[in-house]
Amino acid sequence: MGNVFGKEKPLKEQLRENKRMITRAIRELDRETRSLEREEKRLTIEIKKMARENQMKAVKIMARDLVRTRQYVTKFIEMRSQLQGCALKLQTVKSHAAMADAMASTALAMKKMNKAVDVPSINKMMAEFERENMKSEMMQEMMGDAMDDVMENDEEEEDRIVGQVLDEIGIDMSGEIPNAPEIGLATPTSNTPLAEGGGKVAMGVGDIGGSGGGTNDSGG
Repeated sequence: MGNVFGKEKPLKEQLRENKRMITRAIRELDRETRSLEREEKRLTIEIKKMARENQMKAVKIMARDLVRTRQYVTKFIEMRSQLQGCALKLQTVKSHAAMADAMASTALAMKKMNKAVDVPSINKMMAEFERENMKSEMMQEMMGDAMDDVMENDEEEEDRIVGQVLDEIGIDMSGEIPNAPEIGLATPTSNTPLAEGGGKVAMGVGDIGGSGGGTNDSGG
């Protein structure tokens, strides 16, 4: 469909005009259908009136008009349904055209994007990233090994200092620690023996009692 100057209209404009024409035709059909329905009601009333007056010839003529009117109403309803189907087809074509335009725009954008992307540069960047990543991992492993060595040296130094301190206070960690007495320690008294270094020696209750008993016996 072209205009006065022979220039072809865009598809959207053609679809818009066709849809407008179909909508106008549907409105005309609705108007005619309502007019025929009013005429049908009027004829029905006239037929009943003439039948009461026993004018059968007029009743037959108006009955023929009533049948014809009902047939036209049915035809107008069918035409309206067909026009609605055409409107739906136009809407489908419009949707397809919009989808085609969107796909064309998307394809153009993708083409521009592919042109803008430099594949060799991306490959070079990925190779450089992989190389730097390997360097980073090797550096982390080296730092971890160095930290492990430092921690081991610290533990050896700690053990040496602890041994030196224990030697200074006269405690031998390599010897066996004597078992504690089964009964609690005795309270310090004047009879409690002292160790060589001046410290008090732990004694069991039985030992204290035995020493006390020996004192009593000697006193006796």
